[in-house]
Amino acid sequence: MNITKSILSFLIIIAFSFSINAQNAENPWAISVGADLINIQGDNVDSGLSFGAPALSLSRYIGAGLSVGVQYGLNNVKNNAEDLKYTSVDGIIKYNLTDGKIIPYLFAGYGITKFSPDGVEREGMFPSADSGRTTLGGVGVNIPIGDKLNVNVSTSYRGTSETNDSFNHLQHIVGLSYNFGAGDKDKDGVSDKKDECPDIPGLKEFNGCPDTDGDGIPDNKDRCPEEAGSEELQGCPDSDGDGIADNDDACPNKAGTKEMNGCPDSDGDGVADNVDKCIDIAGEIDNEGCPWEDLDNDGVPDKDDNCPDEKGSIANNGCPDEPTDLLNFISSDKSIVLFSASSSKLDSNDKTALDELKIILETYPRASLKIAGHASSDGSSRYNQTLSDKRAASVKEYLVSKGINGDRLDTIGYGEDKPIGDNNTVKGRANSRRVNINRNAKMTIN
Repeated sequence: MNITKSILSFLIIIAFSFSINAQNAENPWAISVGADLINIQGDNVDSGLSFGAPALSLSRYIGAGLSVGVQYGLNNVKNNAEDLKYTSVDGIIKYNLTDGKIIPYLFAGYGITKFSPDGVEREGMFPSADSGRTTLGGVGVNIPIGDKLNVNVSTSYRGTSETNDSFNHLQHIVGLSYNFGAGDKDKDGVSDKKDECPDIPGLKEFNGCPDTDGDGIPDNKDRCPEEAGSEELQGCPDSDGDGIADNDDACPNKAGTKEMNGCPDSDGDGVADNVDKCIDIAGEIDNEGCPWEDLDNDGVPDKDDNCPDEKGSIANNGCPDEPTDLLNFISSDKSIVLFSASSSKLDSNDKTALDELKIILETYPRASLKIAGHASSDGSSRYNQTLSDKRAASVKEYLVSKGINGDRLDTIGYGEDKPIGDNNTVKGRANSRRVNINRNAKMTIN
């Protein structure tokens, strides 16, 4: 027993100087080869510690620290000066207590143990005369000495209820175990447990994932695995250097801004060049980057202009403002043209007033006027009707001669029907010989 304690102490000291690659999901299979030390227990037993070989085992990790396997051992045992050949075959279940650098474990099993006298041959692998069914339990430790190589030390108590030549005994095993069989479907040297891309061969530095474009970013983290890019853009290129990855950039070959999805805005109107139909002219977002049409150039776009063919004001929705000066003119005495008896000729004062009216009408090109001619009661009514028509026509002809479109000027003669004064007086008749574009005139602003 002192020899066993010494061996165990020595191996435990060694264990602290190595890293471990234990039997686990990455290396599920373990095969062990070693030697066993047998010590028979019980009454009428005189046996020391017997050293023998081989002790073999094969096990498979099944998860949660548990492994199952089989164990086979041979030895030569001496008891009361009798030499016995020792053979054991067991089914084992093992539980790892930790997953640290050193892995202690508990194990239990059930099997058959044979103690056969040396020189005695009996039929069968485990004849009942020498064999006993055995229940066992023990502790052990795996100690790494290489990448997948471990020193394995265990001790167990093996009990039997057989009354024949089988014995209760201690079995100590010292051996080497090799862990293998880690899954590696893509054969890239990275076990499936650690492989982040288990179906595609990759590189160890990228946990088994490839780097197809060689940009230092593994494909599983690379948004553009077939085009070399930068880490800042998750492996995607940026051809125009605007900080927006090409696959997110609506204009990958022209530097732009994030607000414009990577495109420039040459005219600064808030519409990116790739959708702007007037790249060099600032326009409206709702009009595809082009300015709204304004045929009369009054600053009110045609779509909002109530008078699209005539300059107006923004305040009046594109139409000219109220013709205040024209209204003031026809409200003044200047709008009354007086004539001599039986005459339709204009004098110089009349022409001066009409010249002023002409200028005002040019300011309001859509304004139209009605010119009403009148006569006094002198003469016959038919004569007076004709005279009133001539007087209205003479005013219109003068304005037309000054460039005013005749279509804007309607004339009418009222004859002697609308006197302005008493036709029985000289003054009344003089005031009625007139053209009136004042209160009786009808003006239309289109």
